[in-house]
Amino acid sequence: MDEIAILGVGMHPWGKWGRNFVDYGVQAARGALADAGVDWGDVDFVSGAITVRCGYPGYVAGATFARALGFNGAQVSSSYGACAAGAAALSVARGQILSGASEVALVVGADTTPKGFLAPNEGRRTDDTDWLRFHLVGATNPVYFAMHARRRMALHGATSEDFALVKAKNSRHGVHNPNARFAKEYSVGDVADSPVVSDPLRLLEICATSDGGAALLVTSMDYARSLGVSDPVRVAGISVVTPTYPDTVLDLPYLATDSAAAVDAPDRGFKESIADRVYEEAGVGPEDVDLAEVYDLSSALELDWYEQMGFCEVGEAESFLRSGATSIGGSLPVNASGGLGAFGEAVPAQAIAQVCELVWQIRGQAGRRQVEGARVGVTANQGLFGHGSSVLVRM
Repeated sequence: MDEIAILGVGMHPWGKWGRNFVDYGVQAARGALADAGVDWGDVDFVSGAITVRCGYPGYVAGATFARALGFNGAQVSSSYGACAAGAAALSVARGQILSGASEVALVVGADTTPKGFLAPNEGRRTDDTDWLRFHLVGATNPVYFAMHARRRMALHGATSEDFALVKAKNSRHGVHNPNARFAKEYSVGDVADSPVVSDPLRLLEICATSDGGAALLVTSMDYARSLGVSDPVRVAGISVVTPTYPDTVLDLPYLATDSAAAVDAPDRGFKESIADRVYEEAGVGPEDVDLAEVYDLSSALELDWYEQMGFCEVGEAESFLRSGATSIGGSLPVNASGGLGAFGEAVPAQAIAQVCELVWQIRGQAGRRQVEGARVGVTANQGLFGHGSSVLVRM
């Protein structure tokens, strides 16, 4: 797969600011434009990542941000993929550039979240699996996270201390991130002392909801060279795959799995296939990765991603963590940004924000959370409802 250049990155800090999401996206977009040294008038495509709340006019994020920045005739697109929306929006922008339909694309996602945990839209919708999982079994997102944690404990012997170690590690990283909402370091003891939300997970191990925005300015390689940028950070692979039948691992909001009684289960599960696709496109393997930003909606989920992204063998995530490998200074730092535990969920922005972090790291601009020698980074940010999400960037 041909590559595209990432010339600019921008972010609005995460928090609970109480403003319209457009403000956050515009600040992030202007930051990306300034970082790239590109005028808004030169952008010919806007790819917006959207959510299904917060007053998006017709849920058209691309046009919403184009209007806020000042209509310039650019083509637009809007992508919804739950937490994978940002990766989907980047994938659309890449397709436009590689097809020759665009040279300069702006990818933007932003969100304003309600108080408390995310809930389905109002109304009675018995054909909506997300509505059903809340109303039939009361499975809020923390319940979903806890089910995965219990599965890991049953299959691989994970302990509550392992989950707390993930949170403590990420908080050590996040305290150095000016865009993080929770820039505070927590110990394993602090985690253990926080209230249980959904057993075995405690309050400090569960991702909050946040306001925030992130943006990327991506271009063709020829356009980058025309600006005198001969060796930019680039997008080398994007994975937005769906599961393969039969999908035998329960993954809410779905309430059941496919049966493997008559059809053999695939050799690789859904989340493993997300990694397979991004590595195949980029022509690298997990052994080539210098750092990763993964989807830690709970501290327990991060352990699963170590294995699903190929960083260690199945059942070895806990020992991989305890070895120090995933801390800054280790062999493969994970969530040097502090992860979603430090940021919270701003759903359409988070997959884009992960790429921003990798770009800052590869450029050597990450300050006290810098991963030395970082050249190749990968993300994992699954959207529910069968949306895979991974982006691989490299110098």
